[in-house]
Amino acid sequence: MSSKPIPFWKLSGSGNDFIIIDYRRPIPSQDEMRMFVSKICRRGLSVGADGVILIKPSSIADFGWHFFNSDGGEVDMCANGTRCAARFAYENKIAPAKQTFETKAGIVKAEVLEENGVKVRVQLPDPSPIHLGMEIELGDRVLTGHFVNTGVEHVVYFVDDLEKIDIIELGRKTRYHHLFAPGGTNANFVVVTDRHKMMIRTYERGVENETLACGTGSIAAALVATALDKVESPVSLLTRGGMTLEIDFRQEGSSFKDVCLKGDARIIYKGEIEQEALQI
Repeated sequence: MSSKPIPFWKLSGSGNDFIIIDYRRPIPSQDEMRMFVSKICRRGLSVGADGVILIKPSSIADFGWHFFNSDGGEVDMCANGTRCAARFAYENKIAPAKQTFETKAGIVKAEVLEENGVKVRVQLPDPSPIHLGMEIELGDRVLTGHFVNTGVEHVVYFVDDLEKIDIIELGRKTRYHHLFAPGGTNANFVVVTDRHKMMIRTYERGVENETLACGTGSIAAALVATALDKVESPVSLLTRGGMTLEIDFRQEGSSFKDVCLKGDARIIYKGEIEQEALQI
């Protein structure tokens, strides 16, 4: 990495916070990037964030990205991150309000909206088929989970009370369960409140903790609940951070198309990463 200070913006999508860097040139080796990301995502010693987004050129869209979780691992998709990337690209005149960008999971369509503050609506690549009714043994408990890949892997559990669930214990056991080896999975715990509303808490792989919101997890929960005829589009999900994510989609038999997510994408601050932020 350069020894010069690195300009960045800090954005938050419904409580998920990201360091975004305009990096429209070749990135360092994967090993170097993993260490860089893990160091700047440390809270208390560095900038601190749930993940890092690098904006790069694309020959097939307005721009492309690399997305890294806070542990330095690169992943295909982060739905809350897509909204923040879209807002960053729009504010920096990299892309217009209506835009497309390239991810490892496919092309994302986004639109920056002036709607009770700035919100972003994104249309994500179609999810994988849903696997319903999986009996998952977690220590001395067996929970019924449902699996879907909405850009990244998610297990969804329906529970009676979100406050009585040990998210860290059950989330971590699910994340490392042999059924989802070797890559692991995210774990979502949800309560359905009516045909269009749910509440959700998520344990995120790569962050290795509960996060205030997870866009792909919220989408997974909404699609699984629809497949089980618990809800129908559109669905609003109240996240742990107190923000609401809005999801709409088309159901075609057992498949889902045109999956869209709308939520806030707020600019928190702008700054420069100094070399001292990378020290042990």
